[in-house]
Amino acid sequence: MDTGELRDVLEKISKGTMNVEEGLAFLKNAYYLDVGCAKIDTHREFRVGYPEVIYCPGKTIEQVQIIVKAMLERGSNILATRAGEELFLEVKKIAPDAVYHGTARAITIKTGKKKLETPEGYIAVVTAGTSDLPVAEEAAVTAEFYENRVERVIDVGVAGIHRLFQNIDTIRGARVVIVVAGMEGALPGIISGLVAKPVIAVPTSVGYGASFNGLAALLAMLNSCATGVCVVNIDNGYGAGYMANMINRL
Repeated sequence: MDTGELRDVLEKISKGTMNVEEGLAFLKNAYYLDVGCAKIDTHREFRVGYPEVIYCPGKTIEQVQIIVKAMLERGSNILATRAGEELFLEVKKIAPDAVYHGTARAITIKTGKKKLETPEGYIAVVTAGTSDLPVAEEAAVTAEFYENRVERVIDVGVAGIHRLFQNIDTIRGARVVIVVAGMEGALPGIISGLVAKPVIAVPTSVGYGASFNGLAALLAMLNSCATGVCVVNIDNGYGAGYMANMINRL
């Protein structure tokens, strides 16, 4: 539900084309929609400006289809994360406009009914290595889903720091920078020491044994000497992209 829908209901009641009981039924469903396998938070877009996102792991294909169908009926744009190609093909049967972003493992569906304005600034998504791309692309696709311009800077990690300096102008020009790194997780602190913009650090589970599936990178980022670094969870590209979108719209 958005303010337009609420205004429409109130005007219908005022004009007598909708009775009070019908209005109450609509408002009851406006808070959440119970579809059996899920209670979709249809009020979230009204509260925070963005609809609920579908996290696919742990859900069956049928459950995802039910949720997608219900959201489409309410005119919501849809982002589904951590989705495999098999799931996408099944979703496309009920949503022909669905798009699959293979590296990001994300499905996006734009209904065209609710389009956000594009902010003037852009978001830079920087990766330490090519192996960090799946998480970085999840962040980039999320930011683009919310109509942000995204500039990608790939494979500029500390093992060849000269690559970073050759791309620093693109990074400095962003309003907010997402830095994705595994291994020792040093890149966000380095970039934060070079730019006057907020840095969202994303540790990835990329690395050998003592990286502990991203824990080493997470702790390094949390202990960064450089100021201006905030940290999201391991492999949480979606969370970084969502937060960068919010910062870019301030």
